[in-house]
Amino acid sequence: MLAYQLPGQKIITIKHVVLDFNGTLACDGELLPGVVSRLQALATATRIYVLTADTFGTAARACRDLPVQLTKVDGGEDKELLVIALGAEHTAAVGNGNNDALMLARAALGLLVLGPEGASGRALQATDVVFTDILAALDFLLKPKRVVATLRP
Repeated sequence: MLAYQLPGQKIITIKHVVLDFNGTLACDGELLPGVVSRLQALATATRIYVLTADTFGTAARACRDLPVQLTKVDGGEDKELLVIALGAEHTAAVGNGNNDALMLARAALGLLVLGPEGASGRALQATDVVFTDILAALDFLLKPKRVVATLRP
C-alpha cells in the first residue's frame, strides 16, 4: 500500500494501480523503455492491473514476466467497473485514451500520460495530474513527496 498525506486533507491510500496498455505503458504494442523496472518497484507496494483491448495482439507477451494481472477489456465501462470493484478510493488509474476517461475520473488518483500516441481531450478533463511520459507518472506514484507537492491545496 502507498500512502500520501496531502496537507490539510485526509491520507490517500493506494492499494491498486490500474494501467492502460497501449498508449500508456506501450507504444505500437511494445513496452516503453524503463517501464519494467518501475512496475517491479510499484508491485512491492501495490497490486497492478494492466487493462487492454490488445489492439496489436502483443500484451500477453509483453506482460508475461511482469508482476501484473493482465485483463482484456472491451471499452471504458469495463475499465471503470474494475476500478469500482477494486475500491475506487484506494485505486490509482493511469491512461491516455477516450476509453480511459471513466476510470481516471472514478479513481482516487487519475493520472494522464501524454505519450508518443497522444492523449484524448476527454481523458484530460477527467484526470487529476498530467505527465509527459509513463516514467514520470510511475515515479510520481513511487515518490510520495511528488504527490504532495503537486496536489497540495
